[in-house]
Amino acid sequence: MKQLMDDGRPIFLQIAERIEDDIMEGALLEEHQVPSTNQFATFYKINPATAAKGVNLLVEEGILYKKRGIGMFVAEGAHAKVIEKRKEQFYEQYVVTMIQEAKKLGMTIEQLTEMVQRGEEQA
Repeated sequence: MKQLMDDGRPIFLQIAERIEDDIMEGALLEEHQVPSTNQFATFYKINPATAAKGVNLLVEEGILYKKRGIGMFVAEGAHAKVIEKRKEQFYEQYVVTMIQEAKKLGMTIEQLTEMVQRGEEQA
């Protein structure tokens, strides 16, 4: 498990994002068990209810599911769901914001595209 970032966002959201990161990176595979809320709580030194809130958020989204008496597991299709969710977040957080700022600056789509290509070359 990786450490949480202390960026002002609720801890339960950070827990959910860490699990999503592990799914995207292949550290947690579909149909495999995820650490328990008590394991998350112990590792991150947080309240088990906070860890459970992050895990339950992913259950609501169909990314995790519970096997009664056994624990939480990565759902079939979770990898694709997480990728699509993150793409939509990227669009909303970065693309829309970038286009709005470009419009304020009077930039054309061609100028914006050129800047993105220049940035890609530098990355």
